[in-house]
Amino acid sequence: MAYGRARRAQSHDHFWPGYVDVLSTLLLVVTFLMSVFMVAQFYVGQEASGKENALKRLTRQIAEMTSLLSLEKSKSKSAEDELSALQASLASLRAENERLTGAISAAGDKDARIAALIKEGEEQRDISKESAAKVDILNQQLLALRRQIAALNEALAAAEAKDKDSQARITDLGARLNVVLARQVQELQRFRSDFFGRLRELLRDRKDIRVVGDRFVFESEVLFSPGQAQLAPEGLAALDPIASAIVELENVVPKEIDWVLQVDGHTDNRPIASDRFPSNWELSSARATSVVKFLISRGVPPKRLVAAGYGEFQPLDDGTSEEARRRNRRIELKLTNR
Repeated sequence: MAYGRARRAQSHDHFWPGYVDVLSTLLLVVTFLMSVFMVAQFYVGQEASGKENALKRLTRQIAEMTSLLSLEKSKSKSAEDELSALQASLASLRAENERLTGAISAAGDKDARIAALIKEGEEQRDISKESAAKVDILNQQLLALRRQIAALNEALAAAEAKDKDSQARITDLGARLNVVLARQVQELQRFRSDFFGRLRELLRDRKDIRVVGDRFVFESEVLFSPGQAQLAPEGLAALDPIASAIVELENVVPKEIDWVLQVDGHTDNRPIASDRFPSNWELSSARATSVVKFLISRGVPPKRLVAAGYGEFQPLDDGTSEEARRRNRRIELKLTNR
C-alpha cells in the first residue's frame, strides 16, 4: 500500500506539472481566443456601428428625399394648376383675339361701307349738279318748244284756212278726176269693144277661139303640144293677127289711158311632174310667158303686156270628163286698166 501510495505520489508528482502546462496552454489559448474574439467583436462592433450610421444616413436621406418628393409633388400640382390656369387664359385670349379680329373686320367693312357711301354721296352730288344742268337745258328746250308749238299753231290755223280751200279744190279735182277716169274707162271700153270686134272679125272662122265675157279664150291645143310650153306653128299663125291688132290699138288709144293686155295661162287638173315643170303652176306660167314673148317679138310694147299662171285652180268647167278638161286647158287674153 505504501508502494502504491508511493507510486501514486510519484505519479501525481509527475502529472501535476503537465496539468499545469496544459492549463497554462489552455489559458493561453483561451486568452488568445478571447483576444481574437474581442478584436473580432471590436471590428464587428465597428462594422455594425458603421452600418448603423450608414442606415441612419440612408434613413435621413430617404426622409429628405421623401420631403423633396412631397415638395416636388406640391410644386407639380401647383404647376398643373398654373398650367390649367394658363390654358384657360390662353383660350380666353384666343376668344378675345377672335372677337377683336371680327370687330376689326367689321370695322373694316364699316369703313369700306362708309367710304362707299361717301363715294356714292359724291356721285349723287355730281349727279345732282348734272341733273340741275340738264333741268336748265330742258327748261330752255321746253321754252323753245313752246315757241315752236305756238308758231305751229299759227301755221296750223293758216293751214286749216288753206285746207278748207284745198278741200274744196280737192273735191273739185276728185270730181273732175272721176269724170276723167270715167271718161277713160268709157273710152277704154269703146276701144276694147273695137279691139274685140276687130279680133272677132279676124278670128271669126276659128271655132277653137271663143269670147267669154271680156276675154278671148284660146284652147291650149291651138297654141301648144300636150305638156309643152313652146308655141306650135298653128299657135303662131293664130296669134299673129292678134299681135297686129294690138299694135294698131297702141297707135289708136290715147296716151293718157294706161292699159295692158293680160295673158293668163290655165291647165286641167291632171298633175304634171317633169324636170322642167314640177307642177301645173310652172306649166301655166311658162305658156303665158311664151305668148307674151311672141307678142313682143311682133312689135307689142312690153309695158302693155302681163303674164300670169293660174294652174288648174280657176276652171271653166268643174266636170271630170275629157271635154271639161279640154275646156279648162286654155290661154285667156283680157284688155284691162293697169
